[in-house]
Amino acid sequence: MAERTAGAGLPGGRLPVLAERELYLEVLAQGGRITREPADAADRSALAGLLAVGLLVADTRGPGYTAVDPRRVSGRISAELRSEGTRLLLEAEQLPQLMAELSDAYERAPRRSIRSSTVRHLDDPGQIVHRMRELEDGATEEILLARPGGPLPPDRLELAVSRAHAFAARGGTVRALYEPSVRTDPATVRYAAAIGELGMEVRVLGEPFKRMMIFDRRVAVVPAAADHSSAAFVEDPAVVGFLTGGFERDWQRAERVKWGRTDPREVGHPIDEQVGRLLATGLTQRTIAVRLGLSERTVAGHISRLRELHSAGTLFQLGWLLRGERDE
Repeated sequence: MAERTAGAGLPGGRLPVLAERELYLEVLAQGGRITREPADAADRSALAGLLAVGLLVADTRGPGYTAVDPRRVSGRISAELRSEGTRLLLEAEQLPQLMAELSDAYERAPRRSIRSSTVRHLDDPGQIVHRMRELEDGATEEILLARPGGPLPPDRLELAVSRAHAFAARGGTVRALYEPSVRTDPATVRYAAAIGELGMEVRVLGEPFKRMMIFDRRVAVVPAAADHSSAAFVEDPAVVGFLTGGFERDWQRAERVKWGRTDPREVGHPIDEQVGRLLATGLTQRTIAVRLGLSERTVAGHISRLRELHSAGTLFQLGWLLRGERDE
């Protein structure tokens, strides 16, 4: 691009502004000459502008300034403006080429990721519980919970029911995922049935899934250690969105349970008896394994013991005998 030449764009190559024109007219009213410096700052600025444009010059006869015929000045200003216009047109023609080079360099440059959100790690159990309570108390729409593992202690579930009532009063809802083994836990059954009356839902998923809690789809809490001794509180929208998508996928595959209609005879009994009751209803070995959160091999072991106990030669015969006991 052509470099600016000396003199191009100088203050003289412009039109006088309003304040400068008013001061020029005032000088003319005083006979075309002023002999003192203006006291007002605005007038001093206008005086400097008139001197730069050339409408006033220093008086050679002594202190002061004399007005210059505008016709003498206008020709020079017009020439300077035309020269400046020509220069700007040339630069405008060269601009795309120059910017294309810079754009290519911009695209190739490594970028630093800018994030407005954070991931906070907490290791102290007390701090983790406190932060979780803050998030729960601040939630207004939805809490998503995925908790693999066995049932929670009854006292914790009773507290969870109480907090669910408070959350429902604020217009919120809860969706929770548990492993199938909780179906045989009396406290969990009572908990699921109680929050179900509030319009909330607990489902069971008979396949591996990750532990997490998501509050209003804004903050996700996930384990930060394999032993769950620390937690990560994630506020990055992209990460929270990804985790929410994983939860929704698991939720669709999970089994709906009519907790209020759960057969109390299936709750709180030894595993052998639970397997027997489910087998008597006609469920397959695999379905029973999923329902109870056990492996098929474990269920097969229980069935083998039941066959031995009831002297059943076949699985069909065992089911028939167990069904007869159930109907008695």
